[in-house]
Amino acid sequence: MIGMIWLSIVFDEGERSSENFSLKSSESAEIGMYFEGKDIGYYKIFMPEFSGEGVFVQIIDQNHNVISDGTVETKMSVGYFDFEGGENIVKITNLSDENMILEVEFGDTNGREMIIPGIITLAGGLMIVIALYIKLRDYRIEQPDENIS
Repeated sequence: MIGMIWLSIVFDEGERSSENFSLKSSESAEIGMYFEGKDIGYYKIFMPEFSGEGVFVQIIDQNHNVISDGTVETKMSVGYFDFEGGENIVKITNLSDENMILEVEFGDTNGREMIIPGIITLAGGLMIVIALYIKLRDYRIEQPDENIS
């Protein structure tokens, strides 16, 4: 429990930016953010009025190289990418013929700071599995006699 709470606190402390967009057909929107160091970033896209049509997402670094790209065709999607510092941009393009409302969150996961709480969470899970094994190792189910007439 301690590890899970610690993980959620570390993730919550990460920098993030969120915006709402209304995109017309083939229109694009961008959110930029400056990241420090080398870590893992994420984007979350939520389409409240999802109609089966998707959006195209690109993550662009400070040198205008595409780090990650893909199509999102679900109501909510979360994607992760590696960054090495500097300005990064998430660019979202509407692929449908209709207007689309999007809620976009873009930020840093603080992945480097999650190592110790992750190890604590893993150790706690292993302790639970070992305790259950010890408890169930000697557990016997009484079987009825098969020759009862």
